[in-house]
Amino acid sequence: MSAQIRMARKAGVTLSRTVTMILMMIYIVQSAANVYLLVERSDLQKEIIHRDNRIEELEREVTELRERLKIFQIIEDFQFGFTPQEKDVISDAIYTQSKRLGYDPLLLMALILTESSFHKGQESYMGAQGLMQVKPSTGLWLSKKYKRPWRGERTLFEPRYNIHVGSYYLFELIHKFKDVKKALVAYNIGENALKGKLRLKEKIPQSYVTKIRKHYKMLKEAYPDSMFG
Repeated sequence: MSAQIRMARKAGVTLSRTVTMILMMIYIVQSAANVYLLVERSDLQKEIIHRDNRIEELEREVTELRERLKIFQIIEDFQFGFTPQEKDVISDAIYTQSKRLGYDPLLLMALILTESSFHKGQESYMGAQGLMQVKPSTGLWLSKKYKRPWRGERTLFEPRYNIHVGSYYLFELIHKFKDVKKALVAYNIGENALKGKLRLKEKIPQSYVTKIRKHYKMLKEAYPDSMFG
């Protein structure tokens, strides 16, 4: 991992402080895991189990660091207008909400790219706000349901709050429609609008889902897991 940092420097690539720190953490954790692997096996079963459990724990830590690095690098490449501190907040919010709600982080980032292109301060003509373009009425409803503080409409321009509320909203829609594609359509045109189309057996618009699928595929191909190996 330290070789990756040296190669980046030789190539003239400037790594942000956050990326450098994550790379160093991965290197340290991997080194610790290697040390455990080199320790001579003890005849005592208890010590063997302890060693193996510690190796598994270190491997989980490496996996988490790799995922966080991947998320941060995508944000770094696409964001516009956010401070370094806000980029860290966005990265952490996407990771934690993905783990909490069972999302692929790339899905949330593909949705954000479709909604706001990761630009700061976005507001639609319909009044949807922030990274995930959440309407104030929806934000207020979800803030009450998930017991999050609500400080007025401008709250949705706070990156962490917006991502938490937006991901909870998508979660609610997936639960209601039992289908990710229908949930995404409802996220775009509104829950009642989709219910009306389903009730009248009208054709469900697919352009929004197609855009998200396109962004998802692009992210998956441009940021493969092997790039951190």
